[in-house]
Amino acid sequence: MVEPVSETIHFPSEEERILQFWKDEDCFRECLNQSKNRPKYTFYDGPPFATGLPHYGHILAGTIKDIVTRFAHQSGFHVDRRFGWDCHGLPVEYEIDKMLNIKGPEDVAKMGIAEYNKQCRSIVMRYSTEWEVIMRMGRWIDFKHDYKTLYPWFMETVWWVFKQLYDKGLVYRGVKVMPFSTACNTPLSNFESHQNYKDVQDPSIIVNFPLLEDENVCLIAWTTTPWTLPSNLALCVNPELIYVKVKGYIRLPFSGADLTAAALCLFLQDDYRVCMEYDIIQRDSPPICPVDSSGCFTSEVTHFAGQYVKDADKNIIKWLKENGRLVSAGSFKHSYPFCWRSDTPLIYKAVPSWFVRVEHMVKKLLDNNAKCYWVPEFVREKRFGNWLRDARDWAISRNRYWGTPIPLWVSDDFEEVVCVGSMAELEELTGSKVTDLHRESIDQLTILSRCGKGKLKRVSEVFDCWFESGSMPYAQVHYPFENRRDFEDTFPADFIAEGIDQTRGWFYTLLVLSTALFGKPPFKNVIVNGLVLASDGQKMSKRKKNYPDPSLIVQNYGADALRLYLINSPVVRAENLRFKEEGVRDVLKDVFLPWYNAYRFLVQNVQRLHKEENIQFLYNESTAKLSGNIMDKWIQSFTQSLIQFFKVEMAAYRLYTVVPKLVKFVDMLTNWYVRTNRRRLKGESGMEDCVWALETLFSVLFSMCRLMNISLTHFILYVVLPASQTMMLSFIYREALIDSRIESAVSRMQSVIELGRVIRDRKTLPVKYPLREVVVIHQDSEALQDIQSLQKYIVEELNVRQLTLSTEKDKYGIRLRAEPDHVILGRRLKGAFKAVTASIKELRSEQLETFQRTGSIMVDGHELHEEDLRLMYTFDQTSGMGTQYEAHSDAQGHLVPSDEIAVYYSSEPAGDYLDKVIQAHTDFILATTKAPLKPYPVPKNASIIVQERTQLKGSDLDLTIVRGVEICTAPLTGPVCAYVNLKVNLSNKQQEGMILLENPKGDNKLDLEKLKMVCRSIFRLNNGPLAVFSGTTELTGNSDLLALSGKTLLVNSGASPTEMNAPDALMCPYINLQLINASPAECHSGGMGTLLLANPVGQNGLHYPGLLTETAKMFGLRGRRLKVYMDEDFTEGISLWHVQKLIPPQLGGTECWKCTFHVVPSSASMVPL
Repeated sequence: MVEPVSETIHFPSEEERILQFWKDEDCFRECLNQSKNRPKYTFYDGPPFATGLPHYGHILAGTIKDIVTRFAHQSGFHVDRRFGWDCHGLPVEYEIDKMLNIKGPEDVAKMGIAEYNKQCRSIVMRYSTEWEVIMRMGRWIDFKHDYKTLYPWFMETVWWVFKQLYDKGLVYRGVKVMPFSTACNTPLSNFESHQNYKDVQDPSIIVNFPLLEDENVCLIAWTTTPWTLPSNLALCVNPELIYVKVKGYIRLPFSGADLTAAALCLFLQDDYRVCMEYDIIQRDSPPICPVDSSGCFTSEVTHFAGQYVKDADKNIIKWLKENGRLVSAGSFKHSYPFCWRSDTPLIYKAVPSWFVRVEHMVKKLLDNNAKCYWVPEFVREKRFGNWLRDARDWAISRNRYWGTPIPLWVSDDFEEVVCVGSMAELEELTGSKVTDLHRESIDQLTILSRCGKGKLKRVSEVFDCWFESGSMPYAQVHYPFENRRDFEDTFPADFIAEGIDQTRGWFYTLLVLSTALFGKPPFKNVIVNGLVLASDGQKMSKRKKNYPDPSLIVQNYGADALRLYLINSPVVRAENLRFKEEGVRDVLKDVFLPWYNAYRFLVQNVQRLHKEENIQFLYNESTAKLSGNIMDKWIQSFTQSLIQFFKVEMAAYRLYTVVPKLVKFVDMLTNWYVRTNRRRLKGESGMEDCVWALETLFSVLFSMCRLMNISLTHFILYVVLPASQTMMLSFIYREALIDSRIESAVSRMQSVIELGRVIRDRKTLPVKYPLREVVVIHQDSEALQDIQSLQKYIVEELNVRQLTLSTEKDKYGIRLRAEPDHVILGRRLKGAFKAVTASIKELRSEQLETFQRTGSIMVDGHELHEEDLRLMYTFDQTSGMGTQYEAHSDAQGHLVPSDEIAVYYSSEPAGDYLDKVIQAHTDFILATTKAPLKPYPVPKNASIIVQERTQLKGSDLDLTIVRGVEICTAPLTGPVCAYVNLKVNLSNKQQEGMILLENPKGDNKLDLEKLKMVCRSIFRLNNGPLAVFSGTTELTGNSDLLALSGKTLLVNSGASPTEMNAPDALMCPYINLQLINASPAECHSGGMGTLLLANPVGQNGLHYPGLLTETAKMFGLRGRRLKVYMDEDFTEGISLWHVQKLIPPQLGGTECWKCTFHVVPSSASMVPL
């Protein structure tokens, strides 16, 4: 007996009930047991920091992982899903340092490493209970058999990975100037140092330096870091620059080559390089750096010993002034890097570190990256690909305590090195039993030298925690010490997923280690999600309280609603999502509640059937007879078509295409099938037909619940069935039920009903008022047969007595009329356009019917084609039919929801009732149409889709829908995108060029840090610090770069220019491009952009076919064939000859063009290509 269904439902409570059943029955473990003999589908779960709290980003990534792995399980694979924890490194240590007030290595030495690490271990899982929200989201993941980076067996594999690299000659010890966290007492990698820049006010001083040869002559130099002065060895001059010797009013210019080139202190990479080049220091000598790991001066700096370097600035300035060395002093505001963990200023200092060689294998990294399937694809080529191209050797060592120790035992002079790759090997070399690999367990172990150098001791450093997470594919299964064959049979992973920020983190370290170890990529498929932001577009902040607590969202709306909201958003396409609580609420309202009401309606009628007819409703999928009712066949076919689409899209990892189809299904089920079959479901057409309808409704509801349960939503199926009956369910695809002809017929029926509803609304005739007749005119007899087969539904839905079908439009006074396409004809006909337009409007219906058949017509001596005219149906006013009938057509331009349109309107008399209604409800109209609503006139160059004139409430309403962006015909005097000229003065080299601050227009806007990153790429600069000046003012993170568009900026290493007389004229040739009749892709929205034809000045000239390739990249249309037109009539396509003329003369061209070129994808129907 079917249980009654409540009129209302609280989805979160139902989910809690289901979660308890899963827990009681250990459902996840049971599913794994049942699938253990299937082929394996390998999934890697990136480890979050154990000391962090879960947020929407974790929920999003977890949802994506859960959807894909459940789908793989239901597709016939065995999928191990183990949760991982990143337990080592700065996140844990910094918490302990704050808790125990530890200031530096001396405090750790007093406490002892064993006690320090004990304290670290004690807080590792402090927030483990908060991570239960992952389980509350319905994710099936194995917490019991997890992996933690602190497990000895995990650490042993990390050792093995390192030994493989060492044996391949990929490990070296070097002294490099690196970003250094004084709060954490350790160097940071380049990608860590770029995570936290702030605008700060620093000292700005000019100091004199007497020459050794003549102390009466001084060089002067500027710095914002007075604390670096005590360790200055020399000054660096540029041999290509002109210097001036000043004595009184006498100025004597001379070349920098006449001076002895030397270097500054060892706190910048260029300083260190020049010191090496001029033998001021030697490669094997220890760095001259009187600053300890806590950022305090050592005893060598007698005046300031023990002072923190930043605090010592004032005292140093005072000393300089007292000793006559200070020329001037002031302050300077600029952008400065801070430690991502401690939020304290970083310093740059030369420190010995252990490195993994990466630069030599950049090509191999790019090749392996190309073998991976990325969703979205542009992340592979752009963000990740660009990072790989500039890859640098990886500093893997950290001067810390709580981490995996680097397994190198060395002699005092570092000439003898032993790399240990396992616990067994360490036991053999030391003669001691080893059960744990943390520092307190192995630091005291020594290895006897084979070269007579006494005892070898372990180096003090530990691994960067990113090295551990990059080793997780091997370490989580203790490879190669265990599970060797299982790992090798399933590597690379079939699937991983994380946020876009991991392009410089986990994705990168995975690829580097996999390429170095095995020469192949670590994964086959990857989904990259964007960032979840607060509703105002800001980063979610607990302090600002600018986002709702995830647990409250789940408590109020349920996990399924949150999951569906996230997956149906741009964040799954690596774009950012502004999280809005109302979006989750809308999923509940628009998807789950209509679905539940359909299910409740089914149950009510099953109970009625049993009560009134004593018929027990039992559904058996294998024995159920197929209904002969056309609507039953349609909804079954529609359901199976959706399942087919689902399989294809899920196999391609395109999660974002699935939910819109699912929402459409709910609409089709509730607003069409249930609505049009209510009487059948209630038994008004006989018991046999009633049972067929009930079985059909149950079948499609059951099929969709199973489909949704597999991936998108995990609780909804259990509302339909007792939990015990759902364990082995999977979706069943029955291709035989798909009938495209029936789906087409119902689609036509829906068009007729919707057009009829529009006419009723237009005439303010509610459906409750019956009408005598609806006439459907169509030239296709097959279409009329389809509509005839569904006559009873049309008559019932429109409340008309009679449906008349006809191919004879003349009988009803229907005539064709034509409207010109203003964009195409206006450009082609020029002055003749107005006269031809008048003639087009006078064309007879018979002439236009011939045009429909032949595709061409002569008007005033001009041959017109299909793309030149739009045909519409109207009443012949002389026939008298216009008073008896109201007409409407379904010729709507074949729009899809993603098409960009604008709606123009005119209401006459202006200010009358209808005009006031439009003005009062503009927001509602905008929310419904998802398109701008603009008053007439329609731009002459607009691509018109539909024009219509009607009467409502005594007013004349004109509506015009136009496609895409307006075509720019006005000449542009410069690049359409904001830009700056750059004069770069670095590394004894001067360069000039341009950087676009956005491209396409409105997209990819640069802030200061991105500007510096692009600058490094274009001008091939190293990773040293850059300063950007507008005049003599240095730009900061708060600078409005767009306000500087068209200006010339100076880039150097930090010295403030005294004066800059740089013209603002364009430095590089360019062209503007406009995308026509298409929308940009890859998260872009701008339809206009700019291409630089050479950059830097005189370099990298753009040749054919590079222009087409770069154009496709700019608009995100990779893989699309494009045509670029030079004229507004789209008649002259760009060619190799044109490109030769576009590029600058010094690169083989002849002139620079400044017009706008028009880009048309070859699939667009605007013009024949």
